[in-house]
Amino acid sequence: MRNFFFCAAGALGVVVVAISIWIWSYVSTTSPGKGTVLVEVPKGSGVRTIGSLLAEKQLVRNDIRFLLLARFSGIGNRLKAGEYEIAYGLTPLEVLQVLESGKIYYHSVTVPEGLTLVQVADIFERGGWINRDRFLALANDSLFAESLGVRRKNLEGYLFPDTYFLARGAKDEKAIIKTMVKRFFEVMDTLPLENQERLDPHQLLTLASIIEKETGAAEERPLIARVFLNRLARNMRLQSDPTVIYGIIDFNGNITKTDLRTLTPYNTYMIKGLPPGPICNPGRESIKAVLEPAESDALFFVSKNDGTHIFSKTLREHSRAVRKYQKKAKRENK
Repeated sequence: MRNFFFCAAGALGVVVVAISIWIWSYVSTTSPGKGTVLVEVPKGSGVRTIGSLLAEKQLVRNDIRFLLLARFSGIGNRLKAGEYEIAYGLTPLEVLQVLESGKIYYHSVTVPEGLTLVQVADIFERGGWINRDRFLALANDSLFAESLGVRRKNLEGYLFPDTYFLARGAKDEKAIIKTMVKRFFEVMDTLPLENQERLDPHQLLTLASIIEKETGAAEERPLIARVFLNRLARNMRLQSDPTVIYGIIDFNGNITKTDLRTLTPYNTYMIKGLPPGPICNPGRESIKAVLEPAESDALFFVSKNDGTHIFSKTLREHSRAVRKYQKKAKRENK
C-alpha cells in the first residue's frame, strides 16, 4: 500500500510539473513582431472575448491558459474597456497589465479654421466618431445651443477650430460639440474683449468668420478687419463673396453675377451691415483681428491672385487695381 501511495504521489508530482511547464511556456512567451497595434475593448467584454480580440491582433495566443492567467493573477476582474495601444513583444501578463491600467489611447483630430458646421461634421464622420445627421441636428438645435450658453438658432461659429484628443467609446455627438463650444469660450476669455467697438459678441464672431474666409495671408487679417469696420461705420455694404456663397444652397464652386444679385440674408452685396450670423467657424487670430484691427482708411481690397490683396482708400484706386489684377488673372488662365 505504501508503494502505491509513493507511486501516486510521484505521478501527481509529474503532472504538476508538466502543468507548471505548460503554463510557464505560455506566460513567458512574448508576442512576435515589432511596433504597436490598437485594440478596442468594448464595454461589458468578458475575459474570453478580450482574449479573442487580443489573439486576432496576434498579441497573445487564443488559449485556455489566457483565461487561467487572467483568473489566478486577479487581473481578470480589473480589465477596463477602451481602446489601447499595445506593443508587440510583451508577455500575456504584460498585455493584461496594459488593459488593467486604463491608460486608453487618444486620437488627435484637427479641425482647421474656417470650416462650416457641415464641414466639421464631415471631418468627425470620416474618422468614425459621429453620425453626421445626429451631429448636425444637435448643432442646429437652438435649445441645445442655449444649454451651452449660445442663445442662437445654431452653433455656426461657436465650434472652435483646434486639435482635439478623443478616445474611442468615450465621445459621442453631444460630447464632441460640448467640448468644442467649451473651447470656444475658453479662447474668448483670453482675448481683449474690452476693445470691442460697436459690435455685440455675436456680431464680433460674424465679422471674424468673414475675415477668416477672406484672408489668404495671415498678416492681412487686421487690415481686412479694418476695411470691414470702416465700411460698417460708413453704412456701406460689405460686398463679401464668401457671404454670398454661404447663402447659396448646393454651391457649385463658381460664383456668378446672378448669385451676386440674388437676395438672401447672407448676400452682403444686397443687404447692408452684417449677415445674421457667422459663415464659418473662425480661429483665434481672426477673432483677435476684429478686436485689434490695423490703422487704415482703406475701404476696398482686391485679390492679387497669390493669396494677398491690394488695399485702396478710394473707389477710383480700387477700380484701377481690379482692372490690373483681373486682366492679369485672365491672361494666366488662358
